[in-house]
Amino acid sequence: MLPETVREKLKGLPQEPGVYQFRDKNGALLYIGKAKNLRSRVRSYFQAGTSDTRYFIPMLQDIIGDIDTIVTSTEKAAAILENSLIKQHIPRFNVKLRDGKEYLSLKLSLTHPWPRLDLVRRAEKDGSRYFGPYHSATAARQTLHLINKHFQLRTCSDTEFASRRRPCLQHQIKRCPAPCVLAVDAAWYAEQVKSVAWFIDGRHDELSRELKERMSASARALQFELAAVYRDQLAAIDEVREKQNIVASDFVDRDVLGIYREGDLAEIALLYVRAGKLADVATFALKDAELPTAEIVSAFLRERYLGAEDSVKSVAFPAEIVVPEMPDAGSGVAEWLSECAGRKVALLVPQRGVKVELLALANENARHSYLEKHRARDDIEERLAQLKERLRLPTVPRRIECCDISHLGGGDTVGAVVAMKDGVPDKKRYRTFHVRFDVSPTASAGDDYGAMYEVLARRFRRSELAGGEGEWDLPDLFVVDGGRGQLAVALAAAHDLGLHDLPIVALAKEKENVRGEELVDRVYLPGQKNPIPLKTHSASLFFLARLRDEAHRFSNRAREKLGNSKRFRSALDNVKGLGPNTKKALLRHLGTLSAVVAASDEALLQVPGVTRRHVDALRRVFPREGPI
Repeated sequence: MLPETVREKLKGLPQEPGVYQFRDKNGALLYIGKAKNLRSRVRSYFQAGTSDTRYFIPMLQDIIGDIDTIVTSTEKAAAILENSLIKQHIPRFNVKLRDGKEYLSLKLSLTHPWPRLDLVRRAEKDGSRYFGPYHSATAARQTLHLINKHFQLRTCSDTEFASRRRPCLQHQIKRCPAPCVLAVDAAWYAEQVKSVAWFIDGRHDELSRELKERMSASARALQFELAAVYRDQLAAIDEVREKQNIVASDFVDRDVLGIYREGDLAEIALLYVRAGKLADVATFALKDAELPTAEIVSAFLRERYLGAEDSVKSVAFPAEIVVPEMPDAGSGVAEWLSECAGRKVALLVPQRGVKVELLALANENARHSYLEKHRARDDIEERLAQLKERLRLPTVPRRIECCDISHLGGGDTVGAVVAMKDGVPDKKRYRTFHVRFDVSPTASAGDDYGAMYEVLARRFRRSELAGGEGEWDLPDLFVVDGGRGQLAVALAAAHDLGLHDLPIVALAKEKENVRGEELVDRVYLPGQKNPIPLKTHSASLFFLARLRDEAHRFSNRAREKLGNSKRFRSALDNVKGLGPNTKKALLRHLGTLSAVVAASDEALLQVPGVTRRHVDALRRVFPREGPI
């Protein structure tokens, strides 16, 4: 039954546009929404026989404790306020379509004399041009790679540009004119910048005409290498055009939102139509979507186009956004979109003509993406089930971890643990361990078994079952890179911490026999003499080989990073109290470490930024008369 305060507020709701907030009996926010008419919209939640199918509607009467309403002057103001409140409070029942990270965009830094194109997450008010955002990192990087390959803009950072003394490899392969050190025609470079902007904007017809004129002029001037550059740029434009289909003859830029639903799962497809051509398709999966389609549309518009109030929103606003259903206060949303774009943006539900066909195409893309993802998910489920049977595991190994040890001639020993969840790398659980050989008393540098024991003991201690703080839950299967010896060490590390039920196997790398024949990988199981051969095309054991290779890559990278940090370490790093800027100042003014140690206190104090405290710290480690 509704609380008395809620029933009283339902009687006195205003009929103006605004924002409503549902709170539970403890005052916590449950849901935030906007409405063209607060009275009719809010009361509809509590009417018998409501058509609202959202999963929280049946329980709303039991958990709601209060209703707050905020009246706004317009529907647009209601949409803006709703967006701000949702981002601030993140209510329990509001749908969220993606994580908190911004989409990738391309930034063209026009404020620099020699602009470059770069990938960024957030746009800023810095005078640069921003293109995007791109629906995936892959799409953004492919565009950047294509431009860097054919349009000769610098790729180095501003710091590298300022410190460069000779041309880099990009200049050698004719992808950069090297304005950092060579005399480059500024007008020609500006032409390249203009071409890049037109290329990303999709103004291919204009760009092609201009490039053809430049190519002809260069050929007439016998500048054949320059003409070849323009020829390659034209080929790049033709390559992009071949991938685009003409879907509308009115040449209007529009985004078309399609949705496919099955139960509480939904798939969203967004068609990017530019100048009448289908430029790209992005898809987004949504779980626990027991809510009306209009709510999904509203959430998508909010996060895609209106989600960044604290920075410049790097969205290429189209002239039209086609949606399957109009969200609440749709006219206000359209007005807000137009304000953000600086021009009119139409938000519409098509009734006839080519736009209905485009909406049907978007819905079909959403359906196809849904089926493909579920087909891949079913395939992963089957492989994991086969792996469970093959290795005689107690449960399906949804979470698998693998450990690998890497060292260089017995030094710079590093252990790496990588993770996989449902067949996909779980990179937030990747960890590296600098081996100290202080866990096992018999271990020494170069001892692979000792290093393995230390890494696994440190990893297992983090689990709650081993008496730790539960920082890292145990996986369904743990894999070690190696043979029977590594398996014995892993079992000892687990058993010493009381983890007797953790499934552990070892995966031996493939080798060659005396005849030069390559043997298949082998999986060693506890208590089993003969290993299981891992066939090249074994679907059930594919995940093990993939995870082992990922552990090998990750451990090697960590070992190289550790080695580089040691090799580039200065003896001044051992002096506590000397910051990085002070160390740089000492070496810049005195030249070498020997000169720093040999310098008098008065000479050291003459270095900008050096104080008596710094000198005392230096003398404690390097007495002036002592060795370096």
